[in-house]
Amino acid sequence: MAMSLSLLEYLEWEGVDYEVLHHRRTSCSTETAEVAHIPGDHLAKCVVLEDENGYVMAVLPATHRVELGKLHRQFDRRLGLATEEELEELFKDCDVGAVPPVGNAYGYDTVLDDSLNKCSDIYFEAGDHADLVHISGEDFRTLMAGAKHGHFSRHL
Repeated sequence: MAMSLSLLEYLEWEGVDYEVLHHRRTSCSTETAEVAHIPGDHLAKCVVLEDENGYVMAVLPATHRVELGKLHRQFDRRLGLATEEELEELFKDCDVGAVPPVGNAYGYDTVLDDSLNKCSDIYFEAGDHADLVHISGEDFRTLMAGAKHGHFSRHL
């Protein structure tokens, strides 16, 4: 699988300049950063969460872990992890575990961890485990303009 069609169409629609970087297949975001030779704190990963109000895409650096308690308090939602079966159904054009962190491309609410705010360059999964999208930090912040912001992660 290459870049997610939903992501590709959204980036084109938004007129965002991007490049796709190929790397050997990896199984986690920290390994991806390592093999792609990029800083892990510039690799945005997505953790898909849910509650009775629907799904939320939490976006944070690969070097961080979501703190659900902080999310609960900041956004007044009792969110839990979506299952792999749900991810397969929600993101049919992506490999499980390689969901691009761009909620608007899929129609889901997004919360963005503040630790990504000052990055000059951002990388993220293209929809598979062997390709990354590279965009400027400015373009990433434009794509995330509708996202809620907060501090809900901690460094691994």
